[in-house]
Amino acid sequence: MATPPSDPQVVKRQRKSAPIKFLIPLIYAPVLPLIRLSLRHRPVLRDRLFTGVLVGAFAHGFYLVTDLYDIESK
Repeated sequence: MATPPSDPQVVKRQRKSAPIKFLIPLIYAPVLPLIRLSLRHRPVLRDRLFTGVLVGAFAHGFYLVTDLYDIESK
């Protein structure tokens, strides 16, 4: 097993890909209209599912802009 270098100036490499939490709106955007279109014959289920997904989207956005996200990423 190799031991890590003892050099105190070792720099941690940053990930170059975008974090998945910032890509979630790209999923919400097409899902909301698809819910409205595909479930138009079942209005109760359509409205409940649409509301649930919309609440989830707002909760996710709220999580990202609050201090809770900053504490977790540090």
